[in-house]
Amino acid sequence: MLAAQRHLFDMPREVAYFNAAGWSPLPRATQDAARLAVGRKAQPWKIDSAFANAQHERARAAAARLIGADPDDVALVSSVGYGVAIAGKVLAPAKGSRVLVLENDHTSPVLEWMTRADAQGFAVETVPQPADADWTSAVLAAIERPGALPLSLCSISSVHWSDGGLVDIARVQAALKRQGAAFLVDATHGVGVIATDVKRLDPDFLIFPTYKWVLGPYGRAFIYVAKRHQGGLPLEQTSFGRRDVKAENPVYFTDTRYLPDARRYDMGERDHFISMEMASIGMEMLATWGAEAVVQRLAMLTRRIVDGVSGLPVNVPSERVRAPHILSLGFSKGMPASLVERLAAEQVYAAPRLGRLRISPHVYNDEADCDRLVAVLRRGLA
Repeated sequence: MLAAQRHLFDMPREVAYFNAAGWSPLPRATQDAARLAVGRKAQPWKIDSAFANAQHERARAAAARLIGADPDDVALVSSVGYGVAIAGKVLAPAKGSRVLVLENDHTSPVLEWMTRADAQGFAVETVPQPADADWTSAVLAAIERPGALPLSLCSISSVHWSDGGLVDIARVQAALKRQGAAFLVDATHGVGVIATDVKRLDPDFLIFPTYKWVLGPYGRAFIYVAKRHQGGLPLEQTSFGRRDVKAENPVYFTDTRYLPDARRYDMGERDHFISMEMASIGMEMLATWGAEAVVQRLAMLTRRIVDGVSGLPVNVPSERVRAPHILSLGFSKGMPASLVERLAAEQVYAAPRLGRLRISPHVYNDEADCDRLVAVLRRGLA
C-alpha cells in the first residue's frame, strides 16, 4: 500500500487536516517552484521565447495523463465554470428537451443550463438528492423515466461534494448513449483519486480543477473535449487559438483559421508562469503514485474512521454508494453547534456541508490523524 506522504508537505505533526475536498495544501516541491517562478516574473527579460509554450504543453500532458486522454484533446482553462461555459457555447440542447442536473450540485454544471433554458427552450430537470446517497440509481431512474421530455444532456459531478455520493459514470454514460444524449462530467472530486479513462468512457466534456485533489493552485483547470466537439466556437478569440497569428510574422493575421484540436479552447492570458508549473507538479505526483494506489490508501483511512465512530449518534452512507475518499457524517438532530470549531481548536480540520460533517483525507494523512479525529469526535458528541 502507498505509504503516507506527509514528508512531502509542510504539515506539522499536531495538525490533522481532513479537507482536501475544500482545498489541498501545496507540496513542498510546488512551493519551491512557485518561489522560483515569482522571481522569473520579476525579471522577464530572462525568460526564453520557448518557455511559455513548454509550460503549456507540460501542464496539458500532465492533465491528459491523469484522465487517459491525448494532449490534443485537452484545453487549458481557469475553472470548471469556464469549462462548462465552453460546453454551453458548443452544445445546443434541443428545444423541448431536458437537461439533467443534480440537486445541490456545485454551481458550475448547473447554473449554465438554468441561465440558457428559457432562451433556448429546454427544461432543466433536477435529480433529487437521495436519502441513501445512491446517486447512481437516482440518475439512472431520471434518465429512463417514462413519459419524460427527450433527454439532450446530463451535466453532473462524478462525486457529490456535499454527501460524498459516488456516481457510476460508466453506467450513466451507457444509459445516455441509449437516449442519444450528451454527457458533461464535473470530475472535480474524482480525477487523481478515482481512475478515469476518457477514451473508454467517451464523455462529451470532462472538467477538473487543480486546487483540490491534484494538489495544485487556484485558477488552473483543464477540460477534455471529445473530438466531435473540437470544431466549435471558443469563448475567447486569441492569437494562439488560430493557426498562424503571431507577432513575429511580417503579416500578423497570416492564417486566422482555428487550430484543429482542443487547443482552440485555451483561455486567454494563459501564460501563467507561476501557477501553470505549480499545477503540473501536483498532477505529475498523482500520476506517479497512480490512482489505484491513492484510492486504496484513502479508502483505508475512511474505513478506519467509520470503524472508530461506530456507536456514535451519526449516520454514514453505505460504502457501496459513497466515494472511497470522502466521508460525510449525518446527524439525526442536526450537527451539534460549534462542532467544527471544537475540532479546529484541537487542530483537527473538517468541513460543514449542508448539515453534514465532510471528512476528506489525502495522501498526507495517516492512521494517527484518523485516530485523533475519532477521539475528538467522541468527546464532542458525548
